Amino acid sequence: MFKELISIWKKQDAATEIINKYLKALETDFKMYKEAVRCLRYCDSSEMQIDIYKTDILINKSEREIRRDILTHLVMFDKAEIPGGLTIASIVIDIERIGDYMKNIADLANLHKEKLNGGIYEDVLASIEKRIEGFFETTLKAFPESDPELARKVVNGYREVSRDCALTTNALIQGDGEFSVSDAVTLGLYLRFLKRTGAHLFNICTSIVNPFHRIGFSEKKNKEE
Repeated sequence: MFKELISIWKKQDAATEIINKYLKALETDFKMYKEAVRCLRYCDSSEMQIDIYKTDILINKSEREIRRDILTHLVMFDKAEIPGGLTIASIVIDIERIGDYMKNIADLANLHKEKLNGGIYEDVLASIEKRIEGFFETTLKAFPESDPELARKVVNGYREVSRDCALTTNALIQGDGEFSVSDAVTLGLYLRFLKRTGAHLFNICTSIVNPFHRIGFSEKKNKEE
């Protein structure tokens, strides 16, 4: 379904421009993610190579432009383009929210002056970071190609990331591992931000495998009435 919707949109130059803006914003989110994670986890300095706060402002501006452009486009063209427009208008919110979580991780890096070590959870934490990085890469390929098989890799993979974040956070709350108060609080918040970042990439990919009314939900195997 999504592939047909995108193919309809791509027949119009204005619609193609909207899709390109969307992809550029998501690529910017990915750059912010890599820089925020690098600064918090692998540097003793909180100095960042890009200004995540200013970049987030640009993401917010892009979201508003995309919404405006979608409305203008739908007014000018036929009803067949409405589902595609609604879909993009819905998931552009996820791009904006990812930017917010990148600011949150940047805040942690600024407050936690030394690089954050996961202690006994280091292996699982590094795995979560790597998988979310993979989610970005896969989503950036799946969306323009309308590829449901690629999208399912994120949809299915997010369940494991969500579980690992929850289990690690629960263990922290229960006092497992020897952490300072600063490290424990930072690690708990970081896990939360990683989980929510993965959730928004999950939402985007559900728009490829699901009809509009099931965006944000797991794929339903049996046809819905």
